[in-house]
Amino acid sequence: MNSVDSVLDAAPVADWRSYPIHVALVGVQTANDHVAVTWSDARVSPFHHQWLRDNCSCSQCVYSVTREQLFEIVDVPPELHPQRTRIDEQGQLLIDWQDGHHSRFHPGWLRAHAYDDASRAERLAQRPQSRLWGAEMSAQLAQFDYPAVMTDDHTLLQWLLAVRDIGLTQLRAVPTTEDVLPALAKRLSFIRESNFGVLFDVQSKANADSNAYTSFNLPLHTDLPTRELQPGLQFLHCLVNDATGGESVFVDGFAIAEALRQEAPELFRTLCETPVEFRNRSRTSDYHCLAPIIALDAYGMVSEIRMGNFLRSAFDVPVEQMAALYSAYRRFIAMTREPRFRVQRRLDAGQLWCFDNRRALHARTEFDPASGARHFKGCYIDRDELLSRIRVLQR
Repeated sequence: MNSVDSVLDAAPVADWRSYPIHVALVGVQTANDHVAVTWSDARVSPFHHQWLRDNCSCSQCVYSVTREQLFEIVDVPPELHPQRTRIDEQGQLLIDWQDGHHSRFHPGWLRAHAYDDASRAERLAQRPQSRLWGAEMSAQLAQFDYPAVMTDDHTLLQWLLAVRDIGLTQLRAVPTTEDVLPALAKRLSFIRESNFGVLFDVQSKANADSNAYTSFNLPLHTDLPTRELQPGLQFLHCLVNDATGGESVFVDGFAIAEALRQEAPELFRTLCETPVEFRNRSRTSDYHCLAPIIALDAYGMVSEIRMGNFLRSAFDVPVEQMAALYSAYRRFIAMTREPRFRVQRRLDAGQLWCFDNRRALHARTEFDPASGARHFKGCYIDRDELLSRIRVLQR
């Protein structure tokens, strides 16, 4: 293979994102099992030979149409090492491998994926952070106008970022026709169907298959805790609300969990480590899920709350753990009733809630169905779809 072929072979197939060059590559050294590069800010990042070969993005290793990997690391020997390394005139890292393969690494991409301690800490600090909230959110509610969300991508992005980071938003000036909600949801992504339908109607029903479809006080909960994956986002669109009562109540489950972690760490640990069964039975369906009330992500941060007392089965833990579980469970529910955490607002016709169902617990005060009509339209979208839409809009 001549030098021109080598350069073409090594030309990377870009993924869908861009990687600005904030710092330049200024040096490269090869060691026994890794290549160490030096950056213009004096940081040194080691990259193991296998990691570099595994992440080659040339057209032989990545299919240019799907931009997905074709190469598998097991197809080269583990002792594979570079024959030559250098930085080219564009500031990219070039590697000639001992088996004749050639790789080229864009410095922006390489810095964004460096795994030395400083680089990993830098990425961790740049991760989106949840903004915890309490009762003050009643006066600071993130509100957006429906017409702008539907026509302007910048407003759409700002709304979705608020849903991601705060977990509770409201849209105003929403038309009160039943075709509006699916159109709004599809502005984000596709709707998640459940046994309650693609869209569901929240109104008092004589033959209800959920307490949500009654006029009772509905305690704080997440929807469908009986599913392996609870719905990520919930939309509730008010078509009419002339009844007395029926105010919406929200608490930030993440804020309560973090407060519990600080105030009673043993109780917090119990709710993170003890599986609880939730079940939802009707004439035509029977759902069960066994999972902890508080879930943590890979970084130890609270990532999900699973709660619905009216959907909870009897606790089933060893005898010596039962008292501790009840102590933790009682404390969590008691905290959801504390004024410092609660937001209570009436949703009027032409308004819409959109909230993170795996974070914001929601409730409804009792209402009098004889005092007037009350009709909300609802649907779900998974959290992954929210995050994907944000990334695409940010490109």
